[in-house]
Amino acid sequence: MTNNPNEILIRTASVEDKATLLNLEQAVVGAERPFNAQIKPAAHYYNLNDLLNSTDSHVVVAEHNGTVIATGYVQIRQSKPSLVHEKHGYLGFMYVSPEFRGQALNQRIIQNLMAWAESKGIFDFYLDVYNDNQAAINAYQKLGFAPSLLEMKVNTAK
Repeated sequence: MTNNPNEILIRTASVEDKATLLNLEQAVVGAERPFNAQIKPAAHYYNLNDLLNSTDSHVVVAEHNGTVIATGYVQIRQSKPSLVHEKHGYLGFMYVSPEFRGQALNQRIIQNLMAWAESKGIFDFYLDVYNDNQAAINAYQKLGFAPSLLEMKVNTAK
């Protein structure tokens, strides 16, 4: 089934979307579990109350025929003192329902989020992506993102 990207609405998420966002959060967790076996069952990544109510964050959803099919957020955060920018935008909760992938929907969401942050004077953006998630890395690189820092880990429990 091909879905027309022109019929997809990007809008600011509201508290009324919270139940749907909680379900999408679990979809994110499920999508990331193959890249990190240490993720707990039914893990929670986001404090949705804070994200939805803070003046320093902007959560958007994509809707098709009244159904939320994608999401993302940007949060204005304090930068490390060693950096030239005092604050930056952190992008997260990037998820597109599988049947809507490949339509540049994630790109539209990120552009919306970055425009919101830029309107607040934020021009530096960061996000995290698993090293083996090549599809996501490719999508972010199309938007101008480049690898910056590699987190390394080890689990010594046998």
